[in-house]
Amino acid sequence: MSFVTQQETLTGERDELRSELRSLVSGCVAYQLDRTLVSLSGKDSTRWLNGMVSNNIRDLPSGHGVYAFVLNPQGQIQGDLYAFHRGETLVVEIDRAQANLLPQLRRYIIMDKVEVEELGDRVGVFGTAGPGAERVLSSLGLTPPSVALELLDTTWNGVDLTVVRGDNPCVPDFELWVAKEHTDRAWRSLLQAGAQEIHNTTIEAFRVLCGIPRVGSDIRERTLPQETAQDRALNFNKGCYIGQEIVERIRARGSVHRVLTGLEVNGSVPVLGTPIQLAGKDIGLITSTATIPAGDGVRVIALGFVRKEHLTDGVSFDVAGAKASPVSLPFSHLLQQL
Repeated sequence: MSFVTQQETLTGERDELRSELRSLVSGCVAYQLDRTLVSLSGKDSTRWLNGMVSNNIRDLPSGHGVYAFVLNPQGQIQGDLYAFHRGETLVVEIDRAQANLLPQLRRYIIMDKVEVEELGDRVGVFGTAGPGAERVLSSLGLTPPSVALELLDTTWNGVDLTVVRGDNPCVPDFELWVAKEHTDRAWRSLLQAGAQEIHNTTIEAFRVLCGIPRVGSDIRERTLPQETAQDRALNFNKGCYIGQEIVERIRARGSVHRVLTGLEVNGSVPVLGTPIQLAGKDIGLITSTATIPAGDGVRVIALGFVRKEHLTDGVSFDVAGAKASPVSLPFSHLLQQL
């Protein structure tokens, strides 16, 4: 009888993470996404959605999309989404973890001619990413969109399918939208064409490496848009929307008090919510963590919000008894070492 020790298990998990991360930055990977799609139609749908979110829907060209925040009247982020102009309809893509966001938006449909159709039970969404992703998609007879958040509706082996180019700042990434009854077939074809399947641990570690905040962990109810460093979610020329007054006020002031920051931690993985301290005073909070294989060991990294005045050259912070150094996002030096 053989026994697997805890150390062997940890080593195996580390090796798997290393392999999957390397494939992500140098090859092609595939992964499942827990997203729901919502179709918006009706003569007021564009005007209505434009008044609900922080980016410009009104001037969105057909076949293109934007990333946006949903704010409350105090300018605080309630959720995020992608919105795409699909010709006669708009398609909104929301992470399923934000199940409360769509009912929240629906409450603002009063006299507007807007029809909302949830496609989550009918359309599956999965992703592929890496420098080799375009080659893999092309080998399947699919045309990869060339511009971030561009979508192309096509037919693949008799199946209606949509290819969407993502906006990850570190690697080319794509999504495939396909009817649920055909998702297994499309998924298997993607793997057979050379994509390596990766899992949630790798996806989460890569998100942290890329410095992309997530609603529910990094972005919480009181978070303001400019604190997240996600300028791609904001448009300052679109006209009125919920929370706009606060966003404009912050822009006029020129800064926010705290910002999303990358951290390298010289110690064990901190618990989420651990205070970031300087000279014994709380000046921030850990919101996401990841353990990244490096050489024969690992590097502990984190995302957190830190008061802006403390981000000076050479500074280091205390995190649960360990030293933590601020790092510009994304963690480019670690991505290059994978």
